[in-house]
Amino acid sequence: MVQQLAALLKGGRTPARLWDELWVLYGAEAAEQGAAVNRTVDASVRASVRGAGRDGAQVTSGPVLDPESLRVLAAARAAALGGSSVAVAIRRTVSGGPAGGGSGAGAAFGGAVSVRAGRDARVWGELAACFDTAEASGCPLADVLARFAAHLEAEDDAEGARQTALAGPRATIRLLTWLPVSGLGLGLLLGVDPMATLLGNPWGLLALAAGVVLTAAGRVWSSKLVRAAAGAHS
Repeated sequence: MVQQLAALLKGGRTPARLWDELWVLYGAEAAEQGAAVNRTVDASVRASVRGAGRDGAQVTSGPVLDPESLRVLAAARAAALGGSSVAVAIRRTVSGGPAGGGSGAGAAFGGAVSVRAGRDARVWGELAACFDTAEASGCPLADVLARFAAHLEAEDDAEGARQTALAGPRATIRLLTWLPVSGLGLGLLLGVDPMATLLGNPWGLLALAAGVVLTAAGRVWSSKLVRAAAGAHS
């Protein structure tokens, strides 16, 4: 969407027209449910908006904004149509508080606690900061948004690489969790009765209890390390 904003600005769209076209593209489903949507944008405009992909590549995927992002987009559109500050409208909607009173990038949508919602709120806050920066410095907004889009793409690429690197440790955690149970099953297949040894005397019970505690502690610790490496706060 940030790429599309930059492309539309370079194409000479006015602020009101800019957000209106994005709303027509991403808010089609909301329009069917009764939202006020301007349906006068022709097919060529939709094609030009969808075609603003990385390095000029055509983007054919449909709308991907979640309902909370659609709510922020609607607020930005209303502010642009009314001639008020889009950045303030974005911050007010993201923070859920008075204009200028929210933290913007750090606030989560409607008290949501998911990582996705928190990231979306941060991106919307940073987008509002791009508008403020361009206004204060006089730098072309299209250039600022293009750089911001490149930053978001690099961030997504890094996240994908991080998740790929963490696939091995996650598989290892699952393997080590089930390994003791597999050992007991292997002992039964070999004709040994490990459960009789574990449950038939105090030392066996002590070993069983210690094994369960250590296995659970290792699983919790390893999972915490993986979450920390993934950047997800538990």
